[in-house]
Amino acid sequence: MKIKNTVTLLLFLTSFSFFAQNNKTDEKREKIKAFKVSFLTTELELTPTEAEKFWPIYNAYDDRQFELRHLKMKTYLNKLDDDNLSSMTEKESVALLSQMEITDKELFQLKEKYMSNLKKVLSAKKILKLKKSEDDFNRKLLQQYRDKAAKD
Repeated sequence: MKIKNTVTLLLFLTSFSFFAQNNKTDEKREKIKAFKVSFLTTELELTPTEAEKFWPIYNAYDDRQFELRHLKMKTYLNKLDDDNLSSMTEKESVALLSQMEITDKELFQLKEKYMSNLKKVLSAKKILKLKKSEDDFNRKLLQQYRDKAAKD
């Protein structure tokens, strides 16, 4: 479980480095998204009917999740650098913590809605296979990132 959380955290943090460069960011994100679609399509073995219903649900969830994590969390992380944190008042700290909790709740509610929608389209077994495939994809992406960093 700790490895899974570490991988998630690393992917989350590396996504910020990808998004530091705006134009290249969209390009990289689109490449990663295309790679992910290809990977998941192969792994899930969706029927045409399942795929037709699954992809709009998945893409809407993925886009909203990205928006919440990238836009909101980036703002929080900028405020949490050492200089800002040490000069932050208690009231500002409470407000920031509250904003972070609200974002966490939004992410949780988004995940609940996503799961509810998936259950209408896919079997429980395929949903579990999706989760495993996403984890496999994230590990593969992280490994590629590490391999590239080692070469540079």
